[in-house]
Amino acid sequence: MAENQQPQFALQRIYVKDVSFEAPNSPAAFTKAWKPEIKLDLNSGGRKVDEQHYEVSVKVTITATNDGETAFLVELVQCGLFAMVNIPEQQLGQMLGAMCPNILFPYLRESIDSLVVKGGFPALMLAPINFEALYQKRVQEAQAAAEQPSVEHPTH
Repeated sequence: MAENQQPQFALQRIYVKDVSFEAPNSPAAFTKAWKPEIKLDLNSGGRKVDEQHYEVSVKVTITATNDGETAFLVELVQCGLFAMVNIPEQQLGQMLGAMCPNILFPYLRESIDSLVVKGGFPALMLAPINFEALYQKRVQEAQAAAEQPSVEHPTH
């Protein structure tokens, strides 16, 4: 009997790996008009756990300033454990860099909203992120960097 060589993909588990919420200027932050400036940093990555499993993480850091002071700072790493077997190498990068983060993002979004609300602030619903476009941009940047000739600077 031939072994099953069909590509297999399955989400095994979704979990929060790291989380931090700080509201350094509370309760004074609650007495001011709420006109926040939101700064968002987001990145994702994947790593091989064993022959069949990959951990994919989406990390977000959100800093909200209001009236020149930090209202809150949230850091969250949302992860997923994915089983991937017989996935062609050329598809693996896209799965780890785009497809899996797209699966994880709604969970990250809900966790961020919940933390912010529990911290006493108005709900913060993150806009959808196009991980496919971010992945393609990273691929293009890596290709462009690889094509750059190395320049040696002579020393005088």
